[in-house]
Amino acid sequence: MIASTNPATGSELARFTPHSEREVEAVLAGAVAAQADWRRRTATERVPLLQRLSDVLRQNKDAYAQLITAEMGKPIGQAEAEIEKCAVTCEYYAEHAPAQLADRPVDSDATESAVVYEPLGVVLTVMPWNYPFWQFVRCAAPALAAGNAVLLKHANNVPQCALAVERAVQEAGAPEGLCRTLLVEVDRVGGIVADPRIAAVSLTGSTGVGAIVASQAAAALKKQVLELGGSDPFVVLADADVARAAATAVASRFINAGQSCVNAKRFIVQDTVAEEFAAAFTRGAQALVVGDPTDRATSIGPMARADLRETLHDQVERSIAAGAELRLGGKPIDSLGWFYPPTVLDHVTPGMAAFDEETFGPVAAITRVATADDAIALANRTEYGLAATLWTGDLSRARTLVRQVDAGAVFVNGMVASDARLPFGGIKKSGYGRELGPEGIREFVNVKTVWIGPTTASRPASNGATPQ
Repeated sequence: MIASTNPATGSELARFTPHSEREVEAVLAGAVAAQADWRRRTATERVPLLQRLSDVLRQNKDAYAQLITAEMGKPIGQAEAEIEKCAVTCEYYAEHAPAQLADRPVDSDATESAVVYEPLGVVLTVMPWNYPFWQFVRCAAPALAAGNAVLLKHANNVPQCALAVERAVQEAGAPEGLCRTLLVEVDRVGGIVADPRIAAVSLTGSTGVGAIVASQAAAALKKQVLELGGSDPFVVLADADVARAAATAVASRFINAGQSCVNAKRFIVQDTVAEEFAAAFTRGAQALVVGDPTDRATSIGPMARADLRETLHDQVERSIAAGAELRLGGKPIDSLGWFYPPTVLDHVTPGMAAFDEETFGPVAAITRVATADDAIALANRTEYGLAATLWTGDLSRARTLVRQVDAGAVFVNGMVASDARLPFGGIKKSGYGRELGPEGIREFVNVKTVWIGPTTASRPASNGATPQ
């Protein structure tokens, strides 16, 4: 059975029987049939679906946000913001997809040549629980605009969100079968990935799960986009606006109870301003309100699952045992739900769990360094490479330093956030491929070269072209 549980109370909300083999077969067959027609439409004909989906999301924002809050514990205001972000992204691709997918003429020896972008087919999306609407929409919106069908296999602790987002797309007028949810246990994903009707796979999740799904897709020679774990550095140099950096750091670390791949996790601060930053950051974290996520005064809701809280607390205890200083928090809250307080660890160094591992929850690690070069070196001392933040008053130096940071994105004097206009993704063990922006819409297309020669005999190809 697939169960939906309220992490704020530990009580079960709903229970679902996984789809049978026959039901999965029907979904796959329906997606192939729907996509065969959908791909024949132009991008201009497809994008009104996204505008209507944006409208549906906004019209039902309250209900969707309440469902997110109930099923994974996100504070209600943050849940509403998630739905709005989905709507904005749908609008972005509704406006820009036709131009992003337009044929690109190329000057060559041919009478006519161009690069054209054609859909791959049925895209399987394997998505996590932490942003149950957003993670799917940011992949599905460009994939649908490009002419693909999209299937969703969501994390099994958010089945109601999975079914709700499917209904939203259907309510927006998607052709029957074009976008469906699969309620299946994890051990059945490999078989679905291997099915020849699946053309490509997009996964957002942990690095461990990503490696498994990537190997399954690679065995079937299928395109993949992986957005995986992160241990994002937040670098504060001596010439930074420390007060503003600290305030932004609190938001960047503790939004969604710290349960985001792009939450800042390692705060690497130059010695001369480290105590000022640590004190301001700790005060800001202490002011956060932990509690009922349906209460608009709440800043931090529960963690999504009991096992996640246990893992986080073990990382905190191991870091303290290795010499980290506990400035705030550090103990699970005794309550019905899976709450953990905002926790600040200072004097964290490489080799400690809070520095080396991804801490997926409301725990911050402050590391002190002597120089800017030391800060960049430690920022890069991680197996991850999703995003990074750099704070400095010298923008000329910032333009040089950002090129030295190993990450898919670097934000200077601001909080890392995904944006429909900009590509999003990582390097190293944070994955590969990109979502969002023009790069994201071209991930699940066939980039086809079209070369058209003259209708009568002419001179042979030049420029050293040889058959291959």
